[in-house]
Amino acid sequence: MANLTLYELEGCPYCAKVISKLDELELEYDSIMVPSAHSERTEVEAVSDQTGVPVLVDEEHDVEGMPESDDIVAYLETTYGNAAN
Repeated sequence: MANLTLYELEGCPYCAKVISKLDELELEYDSIMVPSAHSERTEVEAVSDQTGVPVLVDEEHDVEGMPESDDIVAYLETTYGNAAN
């Protein structure tokens, strides 16, 4: 099992942005598809206190539910990209 988990929605451009960064950095991650209806997104709400996606969980670095694609991309670059080396 990967240390990274991404809560996403098929066709979501913000999720695609995060996936692109994950792929660029060659990071393994588990993908959890959420329902399209916000009212049914109980699992993502439990980890992030909101129903929007994408949401990233990084067990290795104690990130329990980071929302917002720009924040996630910046975090991934800082933590796993060239800036981390």
